[in-house]
Amino acid sequence: MTAWKIQKEGAKRPVKTFDNKKDAVDFSRDIAKNQPLGQLKILKKDGTFQEKRTYGKDPFPPKG
Repeated sequence: MTAWKIQKEGAKRPVKTFDNKKDAVDFSRDIAKNQPLGQLKILKKDGTFQEKRTYGKDPFPPKG
């Protein structure tokens, strides 16, 4: 059984662990949305990168 871990970047231990990916992503999304500029990086079961989501006001928006 795979445990889905919520971990802040650079941290050694997870904030919380879930039994399924959906609950882990939902929990993480709520944390990211409550930050001035939050970012959520989602990994696949094998630990490779799947997707990145950014929430909040971008301090460097593209021009045009």
